[in-house]
Amino acid sequence: MKPQDIQHLYWRAGFGVTPNELNTLSRLDKHQVVNGLFHYSKPSLLEIDLSDFNLFSEKGLLKDKSRRQAFIKKSRNKLKIYNTLWVNRLVTTNELLREKMTLFWANHFVCQDANIFHVQQYNNTLRRHALGDFGDFVKAISKEAAMLKYLNNKQNRKQKPNENFARELMELFTLGEGQYTEEDIKESAKAFTGYNHNFEGEFVLRKFQHDYDFKTFFGHTGRYDGDDIIDIILEQKQCARFICRKIYSYFVNDIIDEGRVEELAAAFYKDYNIEKLMKYLFMSDWFYDDNNIGTKIKSPIEFLVGLSRTVPVEFEKPEDLLKIQKLLGQTLLNPPNVAGWKGGKNWIDSNTIMLRLKLPSIILANAKISIKAKGEFEDSFEKYHTQKIRNKLVSVKVDWETFEKHYSNTSFEALQQQLILSELSNGTQTYLKTLSKNSKRNFCVQLMSLPEYQMC
Repeated sequence: MKPQDIQHLYWRAGFGVTPNELNTLSRLDKHQVVNGLFHYSKPSLLEIDLSDFNLFSEKGLLKDKSRRQAFIKKSRNKLKIYNTLWVNRLVTTNELLREKMTLFWANHFVCQDANIFHVQQYNNTLRRHALGDFGDFVKAISKEAAMLKYLNNKQNRKQKPNENFARELMELFTLGEGQYTEEDIKESAKAFTGYNHNFEGEFVLRKFQHDYDFKTFFGHTGRYDGDDIIDIILEQKQCARFICRKIYSYFVNDIIDEGRVEELAAAFYKDYNIEKLMKYLFMSDWFYDDNNIGTKIKSPIEFLVGLSRTVPVEFEKPEDLLKIQKLLGQTLLNPPNVAGWKGGKNWIDSNTIMLRLKLPSIILANAKISIKAKGEFEDSFEKYHTQKIRNKLVSVKVDWETFEKHYSNTSFEALQQQLILSELSNGTQTYLKTLSKNSKRNFCVQLMSLPEYQMC
């Protein structure tokens, strides 16, 4: 398999590839390389130590305001740590495709919660089903504590149905806007009445709040529950088409080729097996077309993770990593709304592009970021902080030894090809000719500071 095709695959299915990995994979054919991604992407849960919550009982939380507030405060602190654990997992994982799919689904089945127990459970449900059966996936999501709260299905009762989840199930999760009627929403909402959870986050059906009467949905009539509604939705080929369109946009190109989407949908509709769909995509010759390589803008997380996989970086405080995510426009576990991040060109504006171009130099060359205002980049940092802490420094440990180990036998030209996949502009080509090639470290930082490095 050609090195450029492997780099393209590993950026779309993961977060880049090291020179040693590239050298090894280049000896294999496409079938072996693609299968390897799936072989190493078995489910592996991401868990944080929550043993210090043992003192918080359900009775105590519900009846004691001070204990409830203490729980919320501790949970929010744990969420910050869980965020950094997730980023570190993306940087160090061997389950590349599993984690990339988890990131994708987190921006599809968008959810937000303040309870660390329920957030961790939800995140691992995404991880567990990321390459499984899509129908089972949707049913599991519909019963998750975090989702039941986020889209108000806990308030969905027979006497007073709440339509929020039923609407988003079709509009954002399975079919897309305009593919259903208001009556479909009303009828399907009845099927999800009584859906609830206990204190531990386990699904509970409140039988006295569930509507057991007949519902008519998409021309079918029966005493449906939520799972039945999802099964009927899956019968619509539009569901396969909607999911494949999002898969194409995320993994292939922001410019949609409707013919390719139909091709993917035909394969996916057979059994809704996500793993088979992704294998079909990565084995397709057109996935490796030149017009699909280096054409997508990296998300902030892809940018940070890709940088850290090339030159390992350790942020000494979780707040520092969270701060940079916020400034770049994507904070894990904190989506902007139920539709998630728009992606594509929306990742870049006048502030974020300046931040992206300067971050590699500041993090890798200086290892400290000054918040004190000195210009547009620093102004971006400053606006999130009070006068009291403007002079605070964000400390970073940079592991250049690992970089040297990975790239010791890599030429400057090969390093450039390793880090930059998109076509270079004339101005960039001229600029690169002026750069000193005495230090691979410096050359790496300069390459990461190019506009073309923002693409994958």
